[in-house]
Amino acid sequence: MNTKDIWSNGRLRIEIEESEIPWLKIFTIESYREMSLVPREIRMEIYALLDLIESEMLKYYTPTKINIASFGNYLPHVHWHIMARFADDSYFPEPMWGKKQRSSNLKLPSFEIFIDGLLEKIED
Repeated sequence: MNTKDIWSNGRLRIEIEESEIPWLKIFTIESYREMSLVPREIRMEIYALLDLIESEMLKYYTPTKINIASFGNYLPHVHWHIMARFADDSYFPEPMWGKKQRSSNLKLPSFEIFIDGLLEKIED
């Protein structure tokens, strides 16, 4: 695992994206260019992780919105971004790749505590 990885099961891994907002990424270990090329059982694992991460972010952070994205234009390897967005984050309502709207100093609950709780749920 690299230093930003927080979890792996040999088929998938979860990585932290350094940001002012809570932002995780799910990657397939094996490289697939498109979601339809991912074996069905791994796709189902991805969807379950997306659902769990979104639910846990909603409960823990009560964000304005959760953004889930899968682009892969620069990195043609199936991966998903899950981001908790807030009306006063630096980019809202733009995507995190968009034009910065303001300077922001979000005061959010501990990301480390969130990750610890999330990992407990994943391991259940």
